[in-house]
Amino acid sequence: MTACRQEMADQPRYDPLEASKFFPDGQSARPLVEGTVARGQLKDDEHFFNGGTDTTVAAELPWPVTIEVLQRGQERYNIYCTPCHDQLGSGNGMIVRRGYSRPPSFHNEISKKQPVGHLFRVITQGVGAMPSYGVQITAQDRWAITAYIKALQLSQNAKLDDVPANQRDQLTGSKP
Repeated sequence: MTACRQEMADQPRYDPLEASKFFPDGQSARPLVEGTVARGQLKDDEHFFNGGTDTTVAAELPWPVTIEVLQRGQERYNIYCTPCHDQLGSGNGMIVRRGYSRPPSFHNEISKKQPVGHLFRVITQGVGAMPSYGVQITAQDRWAITAYIKALQLSQNAKLDDVPANQRDQLTGSKP
């Protein structure tokens, strides 16, 4: 038995970035049609993708903070942030110990007062010596890191009065 010949397999084609005599610009790769957005790439939620609008900075995370969000944020923070900021957020990471400029501590008064949208934008766009992580880290993970940083700030500056009364005994070791 012989198979029928498939003419589609033998059609002329271009390799990626191959020159073309057919198109006036000499390129075989065609530019995207203006105004088109790839499926799944429409970023119409300014709060989620930009940390606020052009005139305001987001004061709240786009979703409730759960233990899963904080665990994901901690995981991503440990991967991307600890080399400079260290695990406690004091700004004394391994790279800093080797001569790189020190980032500000997350525990100073200015950092503690920053809204979550500001932290998200710094992670996304970078600032000073900090590079942009907008391409490497998804928006969802950037928000998780932001939530973790806020939790880290609370944990490093907590007072016993901040803990609910029914849980203080577990911290102090005394029994009711």
